[in-house]
Amino acid sequence: MTDEGGFSKSEMMIVAAARALEGEHVCFVGVGLPNIAVNLAKRTVAPDLELVYEAGVFGARPARLPLSIGDPTIVTGSTAVVSMLELFGYYLQRGLIDVGFLGAAQIDRFGNINTTVIGDYAHPTTRLPGSGGACEIAINARQVFVIMRQSRRSFVERIDFRTSPGNLGGAEQAERIRREGGWLGRGPSIVVTDLGVYRFDETGEMRLEALHPGAELDAVRETIGWDIKVVSDLAATPAPTADELRLIREELDPERVYTK
Repeated sequence: MTDEGGFSKSEMMIVAAARALEGEHVCFVGVGLPNIAVNLAKRTVAPDLELVYEAGVFGARPARLPLSIGDPTIVTGSTAVVSMLELFGYYLQRGLIDVGFLGAAQIDRFGNINTTVIGDYAHPTTRLPGSGGACEIAINARQVFVIMRQSRRSFVERIDFRTSPGNLGGAEQAERIRREGGWLGRGPSIVVTDLGVYRFDETGEMRLEALHPGAELDAVRETIGWDIKVVSDLAATPAPTADELRLIREELDPERVYTK
């Protein structure tokens, strides 16, 4: 649905996520919203961004928006096509990925992600796709970006299953476990939703740093299952430009599958 500013909440979310990639070089990305955001960044703020897909493709330049990680279009103009084992072993687990871009069904205050089940694991109310490569991306990419729609069902006090670790129970615990476990990544850096932009403070906890156009702080608080921290100088996210909207609507998601 398009708001009074002429763009949808999903479009605002994609644009904000793409802008956060400015200056980054190598990004491990899946399909759906992360895929649109990363391809928008490559067309705008990060033209030299190298896209890495889980199927074994490095340096991808998709001719169109991929439908899945197995879509042949992801090999268009790629630097290398290797097995998944080689991609994870030679690139991700060697620390060569700058940003891992993930989605989530549930996330908690420390950026821990659930994409496995809603409810009890043995008898879930909803069984989700699971980890795929997300857990390995979460612990080995130098930083993790998350893009997801925000609601009280998704921003929860306690996730039902920890598929991909964020800052675990806090920054101190996370740092110790990363060091002991040999994890290469620094954990989550940013969470972009359809309402705002969140980053993480020195304790490893998420805090709201920017509100998207039309979003109100009280309404945002109502969609979160804990008392969210808010920076004192809360910013307003700049609205999408005409060129950003054109790229999304004409090139990246012309069928409006993800952005309506």
